[in-house]
Amino acid sequence: MADFLTPAQRSERMSRIKSRDTKPELVLRSAMHRKGFRFRVNDTRLPGKPDIVFPKYRAAVFVHGCFWHRHPGCSIATTPKSNTAFWMEKFDRNVARDARSREALEASGWRVFTVWECDLKSSAKIAEAAARLAEQLLASRPTGHAEV
Repeated sequence: MADFLTPAQRSERMSRIKSRDTKPELVLRSAMHRKGFRFRVNDTRLPGKPDIVFPKYRAAVFVHGCFWHRHPGCSIATTPKSNTAFWMEKFDRNVARDARSREALEASGWRVFTVWECDLKSSAKIAEAAARLAEQLLASRPTGHAEV
């Protein structure tokens, strides 16, 4: 299937995709703040520049878009029909970069959590994800990775 947009239109749309302060990040940050948690945002001192950092709990949270970070089994994680090879390489690089960031944080003694965009689509899901994350933060656990 061919792209129905001109290259200029596609470029304009792609330029609007934000890398920080996305809606999923904002709703999760708001929910965690209401629960009394304080955090840093996009801490450049840490590998991978996590979306949300809880220094007190030595925990880093990545809020991943299902499309860009290839959420397994998610209907949002589709592959475009045109220029498929380009997109597959792009997605593979994203997933590999995510793994490197996660491993570097864990090696530094950080707990790493991933929250997926599709888990923040409704008020009920947001509350559930925030409750799970809060529970994980308060639990005394060794370093490692967990999906919330």
